[in-house]
Formats: sequence, C-alpha cells, structure tokens
Amino acid sequence: MTEHTKTDGLPAMEAATTFGTEPQVLERARPRSERMASEKIECNACPVLCQISDGRSGACDRYANQGGTLVRVDPVVLLRRALVDASAPLVPFAGRTGEEAGAPDWSGDLLLADEVFVTGVGASTTYPDYKPAPFIVASKAQGVDMVTVVTEGIFSYCSFKVKIDTDRYLGPEQANVRCKGEVVGHVTTAEYGSQMLSLGGVHHLTGGSKKEGRVTVQMMEALGNKQAVELTIDGGSQLVVQAGRPPIVNGVEEQRMRVGCGSAAVGIFAKQLYGEADEVVVVDDHITGVLTEHQAGRCLDMPRSGIQMRGRKSTPGRYFQVANPGTGWGGTDIADPLSIIEGWDAGVARPGLRLLMTSTTGEHAAWYVLDEALKPVEQPMPESVRRIIARIGDNCEPSLCTVLFLGGAGGSLRAGVTENPVLLTRAIKQALVNVTCGGAPAYVWPGGGITVMVDVLRMPDRSFGTVPTPAIVAPMEFSMRLADYQRLGGHMAHVHSLEQMLQAGAWHNEGAPTARLWAQNPAANPWPLGQPPLLG
Repeated sequence: MTEHTKTDGLPAMEAATTFGTEPQVLERARPRSERMASEKIECNACPVLCQISDGRSGACDRYANQGGTLVRVDPVVLLRRALVDASAPLVPFAGRTGEEAGAPDWSGDLLLADEVFVTGVGASTTYPDYKPAPFIVASKAQGVDMVTVVTEGIFSYCSFKVKIDTDRYLGPEQANVRCKGEVVGHVTTAEYGSQMLSLGGVHHLTGGSKKEGRVTVQMMEALGNKQAVELTIDGGSQLVVQAGRPPIVNGVEEQRMRVGCGSAAVGIFAKQLYGEADEVVVVDDHITGVLTEHQAGRCLDMPRSGIQMRGRKSTPGRYFQVANPGTGWGGTDIADPLSIIEGWDAGVARPGLRLLMTSTTGEHAAWYVLDEALKPVEQPMPESVRRIIARIGDNCEPSLCTVLFLGGAGGSLRAGVTENPVLLTRAIKQALVNVTCGGAPAYVWPGGGITVMVDVLRMPDRSFGTVPTPAIVAPMEFSMRLADYQRLGGHMAHVHSLEQMLQAGAWHNEGAPTARLWAQNPAANPWPLGQPPLLG
C-alpha cells in the first residue's frame, strides 16, 4: 500500500543554501569623494547618488537630508479594509522622528492584523538591491502566518499600454507618438472598438537623447499618477489621454465606444430594422455591413435592394476599405455617406426604396428614399427608425482611456526578497506568492521572469515616482506564507511584525519614510493577503 502524505509549502522547491559568512552591509556607503562638504550626505537610494545639503531634497524630490539623516519624503501608504475616519490620517513613526506618535490608530490586536496591508507606495528602496527590501512584514491572514515583502522598484524596462475607446482614426499602426515634440512611443494594433498605444519603454528612456528620456519619464509618471497627457501621432491625431477619462481627439471629447463593427451592428439590430427599412448600411472603417446581403438579412428573407458598394467585398454583406480611416462617419474619412455607394442595379432597385445609413455608434445617421432616377434623396427620419438609432447609441459603452503599467521585476529587485532570486520566480509561477502593486492585483505574464501588468486606476494616488537615470519608480509587494518565505531563502533576520512596523517603520534608517498614511482598500480590489497571483 502506498502511503500518501500531504505537506504545505514548496515541495518541489530547492531549499535555499547559504554560502560562507555574511559580510557586514553598510547602510550608507562611504562618500565617493573625500572633498564632499561635511554638511552634505550622499543619497544611495538610486544610481544617481545625489549629494544633498541639510534641509534639501535630491534630484528626484523623493529623498531629503533631514538633520544629517536621509529620509524618504513621502509617507508609506497602508491599506485598511475600511477607514473609520475618511480623512486618512498621517501618523509619524514613533522613535524615528523623536516624537511620540499620535492617538493609536491600531490596537495591535492580532485578530485585526489581516485588516492592515503595507503597500510599496512611499516605502523607499534599498538600492543596491542586495540589501533586504525596506519592509518585510509578518502578519496573520485568517489565522495563517504571512509575510509581505514591500519595496519601491526602479524600472527602466517598463512601459504603459494605453487603450483608447474610440472609432476615430488616431494614426497609422507603428506611427510615432510624441509628447512635447519627443518620440515617446508608438501606435500598436487596434483592438475591437479601441486604439492601442505603447508608451515609454527602455528604448525611449535610455536609448535616445537626454531630452527624449526626460520627457518620456515625465510623461510616464503623469500617466501612472492618473494625470492628463497631451500627445500627437505622426500622420494622425492630437490626443489628450487620462486614465479613467474620455479621450479628447483633435479637441473633441469622445462619448461612445462602438457597439461592434458594421457587420456586427447589422446582425445585432437586424430584427428591429426589419420592416422599418428596405436597406441598411452600417458604415465602419473596418467592416461596413449591408443588411440585405448580410447573412442576417438572408435569414430574415429580405429581398436584395440592388445597392452596389465601393470597397473590397469580403463575404456577403461585409465590405472592407470602403473609405480611408479618419474622424468622420464610422471612423472613416467621409462626411457624405453616399460617397461609398457605387450605384444601384436598375434591374433590382426601385423608386421609393427606403435606405438607412448609420455609423456603428449611431452618432451619424441619415434616412434616404430613392427617387425615379434611383437617386437617394435625404428625408426626415421616421420616429420608429430614430428610436432604433437611439438604441444603437444606448448600447455603446462610455468611451474611456485605460492605462496599464507593464514592468518586469528584475533580478536585483528579487534579491531584496530572497538570497536566491529564482526561487521567488518559481514560487510565483506555482501560485504560492501573490504579486501586487500598491495593493492592486497585478497580472503576471507567462514565460520567464516576473513581468506584471496592472491598471493604474486600481492603485493608490501618486503611486509612481521617477529617478533621473531616468527610470520610473513603482510599488511592488510579494505576499506569501511565512513558512514559504523561509523555504525560498527569505531575509528572515529582517522580518518584523506588523506591530513593530507600525511602531518604528522600515528596518533601516537611511532613506526610510518617517510617517505612514492610511488609505482604504478600493472596493474593486480583493484584499491582497490570502490571494493567489493573477497568473497568465
């Protein structure tokens, strides 16, 4: 008989091995130059290594010299399931500032420990990353001992993917996207009802001129922090993009995301249009639909109208390339919809034939009746048809901009979690470690490494910063069972309890934040602890 045993943790994982004796790691490296003024300190939170005078901040405005101690200027953001006081109080760490903390904002009750989550927003870094992450916090979630490793990562290899819901033509695929005249990205493939942009990336951050890198990182920081950014596309449109807001294309704010392509719209509304019109053309820069030729019209046994369309016929009732892309009807460059009609088959068409032409959003629509010469003459649209056009509009979702941060957690960042970084990667792929960015769920891409993607709207405000290398700074947290953390070679000597963390802050002094800020976990986000990662 085979004996089965059940174990928790990382059964297939190589146990971490310690080599030799650990050297002493200095919190602050010795100055590069002995001639540096004595009142200055050298910030070693990033590769720039600013020399900062007392009372001043470094080039990134994230770190400052406070009486000879390097401090992280912003508070570290802590999430709670619910805030008693919506004012989100700012509370100094007792002992770090020499001042007593204010009124207790958490009783230390372990039963409430899974109501507090430490995010990487304002957490600081421990560059170079061979040092443990700033916060390695032990807590309990549903009675299970957990640990969360918290840091602010410095990302050169990162970008933003921007989804813009619009029918308008923004620009040719692969066209350059510019900000303040500098190339900061490109147009990528369109998706259904949306135009996609890829902005930022290491090529623009570090591969071009200094100005290109500076403008790119400023643009990325603004986008990530949910601010509006003005962009222009070579050979295309001018845009204003802001996460969660409608795009503004050539000065006009978009309202509707199309319900589908012309073919889809014909199919969706065919039964409602039956009997109301003898022919319906839904104009679209992708697929223009013609009802009586379309399978939907054939299934309704509608007689052919004799309409002859421009463009390339794909399949019955579906036409490609009826016009060029643009900001007119259905995302084409036409203002007169009749311009896409080649003519009428005199043996089939008849005077009095009723023709409806509409765009995929219903924003453009016109009603025609053929005269004796088989020429469409525009007439007032019947009320029953107008209601169908209104329904097309009602079925269009609001047009929005969606901004996704896409970055890879490199080996150096992983070294802040464990002495054997590949074990962290494997543990994530085995769904044993949850990855979040500012507490927001991060989608982990398949394949090698830890490449994550997160919706910036689900992250706390002002989650992103910059360093002048240039690179983006973004929060990242890894949550797992405490026993698993030990198995993957975690920095166990730097694990502090949640209570200790709330009292004193980060384990290190140099570059540590001096205060914490409470924020409520957004209702759309699952509580970060006790969740598996979003694996691709």
